[in-house]
Amino acid sequence: MQDSKMIPLVIFLIFLCTCALTPVTGYPSGKVTSACRSMRPDHGHAPQAEPIHSINVDKTIFNPGDRIKVTLSGSRFNGFLVQARDVENLDGSAVGSFALIDERVSQLLTCGGIQNSAVSHTSKERKLQVEFFWIAPANSPKHVQFLATVVEKYKIYWVKIAGPIISQPNTPPIPSKNHSSMIPVVPPSLHKRFSPAGCGSTKFCIRNPVSCDPEHNPKCFFLSFRKDGQSVLVEMSGPGQGYISFALSYDHWMGDDDAYLCVKEDQGVQINPAYIRGRSHPEVSSPDVLRDVAWRLEDGVIQCSFKRNIQIPASKERFDLGGSYYIFLADGDAKDGLLLRHQRQPLMTNRMYNISGFPEDVGGSRSPLIIKFHGAMMFVAWMTTVSIGVIIARFFKPVWPTSSLFGEKIWFQIHRCLMITTVILTAIAFVLPFIYRGYFSKRAGYHPHLGVTVMILTVLQPVLAVFRPPPQTPRRGIFNWTHWATGTAARIIAVTAMFIGMDLQALDLPDPWDTYTMVGFVLWHVFVDLLLEAHGFCLLKKEYIGLFYV
Repeated sequence: MQDSKMIPLVIFLIFLCTCALTPVTGYPSGKVTSACRSMRPDHGHAPQAEPIHSINVDKTIFNPGDRIKVTLSGSRFNGFLVQARDVENLDGSAVGSFALIDERVSQLLTCGGIQNSAVSHTSKERKLQVEFFWIAPANSPKHVQFLATVVEKYKIYWVKIAGPIISQPNTPPIPSKNHSSMIPVVPPSLHKRFSPAGCGSTKFCIRNPVSCDPEHNPKCFFLSFRKDGQSVLVEMSGPGQGYISFALSYDHWMGDDDAYLCVKEDQGVQINPAYIRGRSHPEVSSPDVLRDVAWRLEDGVIQCSFKRNIQIPASKERFDLGGSYYIFLADGDAKDGLLLRHQRQPLMTNRMYNISGFPEDVGGSRSPLIIKFHGAMMFVAWMTTVSIGVIIARFFKPVWPTSSLFGEKIWFQIHRCLMITTVILTAIAFVLPFIYRGYFSKRAGYHPHLGVTVMILTVLQPVLAVFRPPPQTPRRGIFNWTHWATGTAARIIAVTAMFIGMDLQALDLPDPWDTYTMVGFVLWHVFVDLLLEAHGFCLLKKEYIGLFYV
């Protein structure tokens, strides 16, 4: 029992080691052209609010063609990205070009099709200060501001630190606007819980338990999609220790999926799109495709909402919301903003749905029906039919010593029917997981290996029975002991496999009641066996005493 509880822990520790070795979307080489527009690293963490680094220039008035020395300094940092942008359009493309002073610590990048329009680090070696030149273009805007993203370490970074503004001579003053603040990075909080009103009429909803209300039930997993013109408003809610997320998939397997993460971090929630390749850690993408993001934390419930365009042609990783997909809803732990493997099977719809089409109110299941049939058949086979069959053969021979049915003794016919039923149920149940997965599961620990052993012993028993010697021959004793040993080994291994299988995610049984139920069945069978053994002993003793006094 204790070993069965240790197996999921071992698998979990192996997964953690794998995650630790899995490359994340960091750029120690400084090749950060994918972040040119947002200037935000795809680290999946919230940026810091107050900058502790500064940008300085050697002059604030410039003419086209001038070279201006730019210095980025502050506490030690690993990475950086610096651009110059038009003050009137800080979200636009970079302007001008840079020239290096020390090629060992900085390098030039091409952003927005403009060569050398950004400068970044060459390695993750820690540094206190970097210097380079900015060259003003011929068509330079009247006012230019320098922006910098600085990474101290993976979790700690600052986005678009505002630097000094430089201007061309005799230009009008800068329009009244706060240019010294950083871009907003923390989404606003939601003021109230999500409501199921409109599910099935104005919005597509997934709820678990079925028809639960996220307003009043903190254990309700809720996901809704409401079409709003050319975009979709998404609301997601559920109890989560570290994160809740949903994914759109072309099949019912994890991998090649468009995912959206709501990760609890410190006292807030980080909302990001991501892409899942195979069973690896999600690859966090730029949040630029999301807007109107908001979140809420209360009583262990994570809630987040955002809008996303139905179609994003520029990104293959963002699926067209006008298509049909299987929908996954998962939750789990997170450490320092990094997602850990979920401890239970994600909730999944039973078929593909178009979330921007006709509104529906559906549920989902954490355990595939075919796996439930597998567990049910194995339970019936090894906790009922085989146990009753053994009891009949062991203790009911004296009850029907001479009665026969179809040419064989009644006890033997009942025993044979029950054992044939066990073989059939075991064989069907054995192939169901292979039909579902299509391969031998490597994540189920010892359970599939024990299952194969049980299947071999189950087939071996009727084969041995075919070659059963006549009752009075010397070989009959060898057969009896072999038959008993094979059957007993199969029962012990089958029960062990069931105890291990109950903890697997795919079955999603209520813990710890599943274990208590199995223990109860095992104890009941042991009690019945002991009771019948005692009863048989008393009968033999009574017969012996009767013979003694005759």
